[in-house]
Amino acid sequence: MDAQIWTYVMVGVTFAIYIGIAIWARAGSTKEFYVAGGGVSPLANGMATAADWMSAASFLSMAGLISFMGYGGAQYLLGWTGGYVLLALLLAPYLRKFGKFTVPDFIGDRYYSKQARLVALICALFVSFTYVVGQMKGVGVAFSRFLGVDFDTGIFIGIGIVFFYAVLGGMKGITYTQVAQYCVLIFAFTVPAIFISIQMTGNPIPQLGFGSKTLDGAYLLDTLNQLSVDLGFAEYTAVNNSNKVNMFFIVAALMCGTAGLPHVIVRFFTVPKVKDARMSAGWALLFIAILYTTAPAVAAFARTNLINTVSEQPYAEMPQWFSNWEETGLLGFEDKNGDGIIQYVADAETNELSINNDIMVLANPEIANLPDWVVALVVAGGLAAALSTAAGLLLVISTSISHDLLKKYLKPNISEKGELRAARISIAVAVVGAGLAGLADLGFVAQVVAFAFGLAASSFFPAIVLGIFDKRMNREGAIAGMVVGIVFTATYIWYFKPVLGGPGTPNGYWFGISPEGIGTLGMIFNMAVALIVSRTTAQPPKDIQELTESIRFPRGAKEAVEAH
Repeated sequence: MDAQIWTYVMVGVTFAIYIGIAIWARAGSTKEFYVAGGGVSPLANGMATAADWMSAASFLSMAGLISFMGYGGAQYLLGWTGGYVLLALLLAPYLRKFGKFTVPDFIGDRYYSKQARLVALICALFVSFTYVVGQMKGVGVAFSRFLGVDFDTGIFIGIGIVFFYAVLGGMKGITYTQVAQYCVLIFAFTVPAIFISIQMTGNPIPQLGFGSKTLDGAYLLDTLNQLSVDLGFAEYTAVNNSNKVNMFFIVAALMCGTAGLPHVIVRFFTVPKVKDARMSAGWALLFIAILYTTAPAVAAFARTNLINTVSEQPYAEMPQWFSNWEETGLLGFEDKNGDGIIQYVADAETNELSINNDIMVLANPEIANLPDWVVALVVAGGLAAALSTAAGLLLVISTSISHDLLKKYLKPNISEKGELRAARISIAVAVVGAGLAGLADLGFVAQVVAFAFGLAASSFFPAIVLGIFDKRMNREGAIAGMVVGIVFTATYIWYFKPVLGGPGTPNGYWFGISPEGIGTLGMIFNMAVALIVSRTTAQPPKDIQELTESIRFPRGAKEAVEAH
């Protein structure tokens, strides 16, 4: 069988499994729809959390960005990995102990205010929608290659698939589907990495092969550095000292944004006990680490093979994978000097090759001439990564609308059946809207996702952290901080991204901070405003202060300490 047939088989089988699980585990109540009935085991929840967390940005785009950015691309790796540790250790157990389904629920009750809940609801919708747009872009990349169609058509097909299984299953169906998707995506990411590591270095462990000598006796990274310099690029491992401030802000925005992501936080409500939430966080960290420690190796392998395959080579002799990706519009060759030879160089005036970063992981096994079934497996893995996160995000959007808006505000007496119907309708509207937004050229998948993390960091992170650790924080401070943080961050992103309609002045970044990292500054503004306002307004009610302390301390612990 050729690669196309293998791809149809792999994707068809995995999708049949996902849809079968969604039907088997479909939600029959609002509790099953929102938090899977609260009865998921820590191991299964750890795998589901890992799949939910490792989106198209992790699977498709992160290694692609590292391939082209080199050392600078590590900011995505560091931010997302550190962010999950921050979430698992600092916030997840306390939020689980509080016992609310959604972040707006937590903020509404902790800050004893319907207005605070409404602000949090708007922030959750804003963050989740931005994030799901990135996933739909990833779905479009994978489907365009899988079916040999252009990117836009790939997104429309993805809309139909996500629409079906996310609307049907709710959190219960999504949780068990994500367990299967994790198995698919991690297998799909590591198998080709092992193949190529053996092929290039003789070492079957990609994490070690990455730092090993190639079969010709030179260290892989030294070879890649020289190849990059020969083409006019900076050394692959070079540190950009002039951009350290921006790198710090991007890493911090990704870390703190992780800790404020509503679709990840809600996963800790699907297990029976607080102890299980801690255990599932540990399992998830292990499962995430497998992919994140492999990504730098995949990036280096892909970059090396790409340069060796296309640079200074006759266009007419390019292998089949090249023309396959040309059909998607994500890879292009313009023969500027008419010699039929591909000039791939840093100088934009003479460079003849255009490559979308997001194709590198999918194209990697084809460039390395791996077996057709491996090529097909990676496509199935990319779709699993994008669809698993898209489903979790869409559930947050539906929960925010049906539970936090309808149930808590507009129609308090709505029946459970009516609430469930509203949740499914809101998912349907969101997936179509996100798919259409994914058609816009907002950036690479990881960059679009970084905007979502910045919005989460600037809105939710201070409100959640201060809500847990500062019993003096009141509703006025929380509301003011969230509004300032998200308005500032969203405005900055809009202003410096002309594709969103803003004027765009790329040389006018504040302190050199790009839109991907501005969420950190928004978070600082949020926290400063929240603390100042809370200290100049009335204290929270006594029962709220006691509630805040009870979240952090086990029952009876305070009395035992005071007794001594």
